[in-house]
Amino acid sequence: MGLGTGIAVFLVAWWIVLFAVLPWGNAPEENPGEGHIASAPAKPRLRLKFLITTGLAAIIWLGIYLAVEMDIVDFYREAEIMVKEDIE
Repeated sequence: MGLGTGIAVFLVAWWIVLFAVLPWGNAPEENPGEGHIASAPAKPRLRLKFLITTGLAAIIWLGIYLAVEMDIVDFYREAEIMVKEDIE
């Protein structure tokens, strides 16, 4: 896996994990102030969620990297098979 592909895979994994992690532990304020939406979380803890997201995305990226480098999944061979199927 090249550098550009590795970065792209990490960024895609990071965004997917972020959307899964964002709702964790959100509870609305009991008495929201004037002009605040009642459903807004009291303590969103975004910094913690970004750290968790980065850690989980790194683990996912490592799994994908190892699968590609150890030829567990050979994307080039799979692409060749798909092209042959399209031609036939």
